Parts: sequence; C-alpha cells; structure tokens
Amino acid sequence: MHHSLAFIGGGNMARSLIGGLLARGAQASRIVVSDPAEEQLALLRDAYQVRTTHDNNTAVTGAEVVVLAVKPQQMRPVTSGLAAALSSRVLLISVAAGIPATSIRQWANGVQVVRCMPNRPALQGCGMTALYATGDVSVPARELAEQVLSAVGATLWVDREGDMDAVTAVSGSGPAYFFLLIEMLEQAGIALGLSATISRKLAVETAYGSGCMAHAATESPATLRQQVTSKGGTTEAALRHLESREVRAIFTEAVSAAARRSAELAAEFGAG
Repeated sequence: MHHSLAFIGGGNMARSLIGGLLARGAQASRIVVSDPAEEQLALLRDAYQVRTTHDNNTAVTGAEVVVLAVKPQQMRPVTSGLAAALSSRVLLISVAAGIPATSIRQWANGVQVVRCMPNRPALQGCGMTALYATGDVSVPARELAEQVLSAVGATLWVDREGDMDAVTAVSGSGPAYFFLLIEMLEQAGIALGLSATISRKLAVETAYGSGCMAHAATESPATLRQQVTSKGGTTEAALRHLESREVRAIFTEAVSAAARRSAELAAEFGAG
C-alpha cells in the first residue's frame, strides 16, 4: 500500500485500519488523520507516528484515498465541507452505517465512492467487511478499497446497495448478538452454582472455540450443531427448550429490526 491516505475521524475504526495497513507495509508518513479531539490525535501519533490535523480540508489535500470514519449524522456536513478540497481522482471510502453511496457522491461533487460496513472485530484484525460500489467506480478503485479494508479482516462485495441494510443487521450489529449469548451463558453458569470467574472462562472460551470451528469447517453451521447434539443427551434437551420458545423467530425479528433501523438512518441522514 503506497497510496496517500486521509482519515476523517480518528476513532476505533480508523485506529484499527491504520494499524492493519501499517502491519501490511503502508508508510506512516503517507497517512494523515483529522479529528476535533486532540486526545484522539495524540493517541494515533504516539501509537503509529502518523500525521495529524484538526482541519479536514488540510487532511484531504493531495490524498488519493479518503476514509470517512464519522458518525452517520455527521456525514453530510463533513462530506459537503470537503467537496471543494477533494481531487477529482480521489476515492472516498465510507464506513458510516446507513448512508447511501449515491448521497455521499452527490455531497462530494461526483467523486468515486465505495461504501463499506465493517464490524467491531476489525479492532482485533478479524473483522468482516461488506463493500458496495456505484457503477462509476473503476476496477482499480474497487481493488484499492478492498485492499484498505482487507487490512482488518475478511471482505466481500454486494451488488445491490439495498443489501447493505441486511449486511448491517447481520454482521455490523452481529458481534453484539454473540456478546449477548456469551453474557447469558455466563449468567446461566452462575445460576447453576459456578463462580463468576469459572463461568465467564467457560462461556468465552467455548464461544471462541466454536467460532474457530465454524470458520475452518466446510460443513454448514446446522451440520456442526447436529454433530454436537447426541440423541437423548444434554445438548438436545437445551436445544429442544429453545426451539419450544420459538427462538429462531425471535432472532429473525430482532435482526429485521436492526435492518429497519439501518434503512431509517439512510432516510434520516442520507437524503440528498
């Protein structure tokens, strides 16, 4: 990665991307970060020796790639404020939930835009990022966007921007669902008489191991579940109880609620 990059916003996602890019050979001298909070910039300077500024326009001047790592409600004013300073050849990468690429492109006076939905495990270098590009984005620009996001984990492309609401609900919000499951498993162990320390260790390590198995397996998650479930055994008793409470329907409804909220964000903050 030898392109010059500017990050607008120096929060967790920017830090994880910068760390991943530097680990893959990017030069700190070619990365600049803009953020209003001096403490954020100081952390980045100390950790990565990148250049920093409080001025967004200064940050993007001369940049080949600009990563917009701001909150959805900030996207329009931030992007509109950058429009005059952006090169016509720049690639904008947005990691904001719910904001359509077409709106960002309009606010930025027609530059190429790739919209991305990374998730929290990107902070550990094992994230999942879906990408979407409008038809005007060139193949080299798409490859460049994928190169940037693959620094923090796996990537995939979606062909329809409407699918990004579902992506946000499944993988963007998804880590919280697994954390909730770990939390509930820990609490169940405590209710059965285990100490908090032992119960947490059991829950966390079981989640980690199960994730590793699912990641490495060629079988479907359903098949893996069946392999763990002996007829008439303990696992079957637990799963039968969950199924009797219609846990599948409840979970589908919950993920659908997340997708609806993603669409609402687009309507609220992404109108052109």
